Amino acid sequence: MIKDLDIILQHIELKDLKGSLKQSISSLVFDSRKATHGAAFFAIRGAVNDGHQFITSVIAQGCEVVFSEELVAVPENVTLIVVDSTKEALARAASSFYDEPSTRIKLVGVTGTNGKTTTTTLLFKLYSGLGYHCGLLSTVVNKIGEREIPSTHTTPDPVSLNALLAEMVEDGCSHCFMEVSSHAIHQDRITGLHFAGAVFTNITHDHLDYHKTFAEYIRVKKAWFDHLDQDAFALTNVDDKNGMVMLQNTKARKFSYALKSPADFKVKVSENQFSGLVLQLDGMEVWTRLIGDFNAYNLLAVYAVSQLLGEDATEVMTALSTLDSVEGRFQYVVSNSGVTAIVDYAHTPDALENVLKTIGNIRTGNETVFTVVGCGGDRDREKRPKMAAIACELSNKVILTSDNPRSENPETILAEMMSGVEGQHFKKTLSITDRLQAIKTAVSMAEKGDIILIAGKGHEKYQEINGVKHDFDDMQTVKDIFNQFDK
Repeated sequence: MIKDLDIILQHIELKDLKGSLKQSISSLVFDSRKATHGAAFFAIRGAVNDGHQFITSVIAQGCEVVFSEELVAVPENVTLIVVDSTKEALARAASSFYDEPSTRIKLVGVTGTNGKTTTTTLLFKLYSGLGYHCGLLSTVVNKIGEREIPSTHTTPDPVSLNALLAEMVEDGCSHCFMEVSSHAIHQDRITGLHFAGAVFTNITHDHLDYHKTFAEYIRVKKAWFDHLDQDAFALTNVDDKNGMVMLQNTKARKFSYALKSPADFKVKVSENQFSGLVLQLDGMEVWTRLIGDFNAYNLLAVYAVSQLLGEDATEVMTALSTLDSVEGRFQYVVSNSGVTAIVDYAHTPDALENVLKTIGNIRTGNETVFTVVGCGGDRDREKRPKMAAIACELSNKVILTSDNPRSENPETILAEMMSGVEGQHFKKTLSITDRLQAIKTAVSMAEKGDIILIAGKGHEKYQEINGVKHDFDDMQTVKDIFNQFDK
């Protein structure tokens, strides 16, 4: 096996190569000689390094099959397979190598700027509650039944992804609910998978550091729907102005959901309190512990998927009322002195606006709303002033602080956020680089009945500074500070 190459490369063992994989590879071949054993190396062009530079090195380590996008010289005992895209070849080979596990499980994917984690996790919880043995692939955690597998990416690489799906099939899972990121679509991580259904939640300003333009971001999301099979369903949020775009060229069965627009699946919010939501859904009333219009959308998408997969509506409604919030998504704690702190993953302008508007709908108007928010380093810089502007517009007090600065100077990030603060909001805005001190300052300023939103990191239990991850859990931090102040 080839190890310790500091580049985005993948390899799989071919000594137990199955006929299905040989057939899959042969359809991609430009120039090849038959391989019977050894390791296959896929030369991937990454963001930093190009795998083609390492072909000589991996051959020296014993690699006997090379997938390349270039015709290169290799020894006689090495098989060279030239393909248009090594990323696509890897994904299709991985699917075949694991006996196409996505065809043996009902795989439902969810994509969108916001709501992916909540929707997939709620689907997993719902179907588990209905008695199914399920798998989950999410930003927060991967699960096979109740067994947890740490998650490092929103969508795993294709080898890990197919291996996980194969393990789910082997373990008897009937369904898998999976987040599908735009990066995963663009990088062919999900190529070759068979989806029973696809869900689009929304698309807002994010990831432009990667996609460069909003139009390209939309195109990438849409590409997944364009390649769905005709036996799959495609479900889209038509309250999003780009919702119908996703359905334009798909061969899948088309369905829609909405709060405000005509749609196949509709919901109305009757009550929205810290105690939960009361929804009018499909002619029935249901209470849920989740909070906010954005969760009404998530719950509606979950209900719609259940109906498209043939579940009993009454059983689903009953199960929906038992579901808890997802970790790091509008989780809240109340101090002994009566201050409410909300931790939310809101790390995009739209998500931050949704959370603050939800707080605005619930609050009485007599309390002070504090927002503690930052923006990640080495990511889309255009959203920084927008995030600050939204926080100032919808909060009484704002503390700008570090999120995950990564390799960037946190002071630079804060300065770029401050550029979005208009003059009339200067007096209510503080800039505190240290996130712990920022949260502590908000708690020290808050009085009984006040609300503190701590946004940006949610479920993350670390802070990345100069490439080093330090333990940092927003929820645990605010609980500890509450305990200190309540003594």
